[in-house]
This record gives sequence, structure tokens and C-alpha cells, in this order.
Amino acid sequence: MPLIRDGAVADDPWTRVGDDEPLPDGPAIVSPRRWRDERDRLEERGEPLGLVLASDEAPDALAGDLDRFAVICLEFPKFTDGRPYSHARKLRERYGFAGELRAVGDVLRDQCAFMRRCGIDAFEVASDADPQAWLSAANEISVTYQAAADGRPTVARRHRA
Repeated sequence: MPLIRDGAVADDPWTRVGDDEPLPDGPAIVSPRRWRDERDRLEERGEPLGLVLASDEAPDALAGDLDRFAVICLEFPKFTDGRPYSHARKLRERYGFAGELRAVGDVLRDQCAFMRRCGIDAFEVASDADPQAWLSAANEISVTYQAAADGRPTVARRHRA
């Protein structure tokens, strides 16, 4: 699947690993369950580590471990499930997560700008998606009225400047 990150199509060095699959050489993305069960072994690998959160898995239980992860994938099981938006804001604003927040699953181009406002900065898109359309969608909304996790200046702040 293509990865859109920082306004460009990007290579993805990460491998998403199931709970019973062997760990690959290189960066791996694991579930919270695997993290809890194999924490010491995963940290000893010396490779970058990522986490995938299902929409019904709030990040609160992992708040003390967030600095161990370079990427957190937020799973959108269907486009109508908004819980990952809340997880993204919580990760950025409450817990100060500074790594990559990646939207995976049923991720629609029409929601890209809203996801970015919540702090999501990478998107795993369908293999048949047009990457240029995604890049365009990411920048469609240029003016914001409310402060959000993406840190873009609001109209009021621009006006004062």
C-alpha cells in the first residue's frame, strides 16, 4: 500500500507483524498485546518499534511507554468510526507523542485534512489510490478557525501577526 507522509509519497521501511508471526529484521509494528507480552525481548532487538492501535484500544494504558515507539498506527476499521481521531488528539495533546501517527485501514481521501488537524501525519492508502489526489487533498483546506493538534495557525493568529 502506498504511504503518504509529509506531503509526499514515501518508502515504508516498517513491517506490521501479527502476534504469532516471527519478528523481521528491521523496524516492526506490533500490537499492544505483543508489546505487553514481549516488552523486554522487543526492546533488546535494538530496532525501531511501532505500535498499531485498533479503534477500540485507547492509548491511555500505554501512556508511560509512548517514548518507546517511533510510529503509532491508528486503525480505521470503517470510515464512520471516529475513535481514532480522538486517539490522535489525545496522543499529541495530552501525551505529547512526537513520532509518526499513521492512519491505516478504511482511510478516505475526503477525510485527510481532518485527520491532519487531529495530528495524523502519515496515511496508508489503498493500493489502487491515486497518490497525487491524496497529496492534493492534504492541502485543500488552507484556512483554519480553531486551534488543533497539527499546530497550524488560525485565522485570528494570522490576523494578529
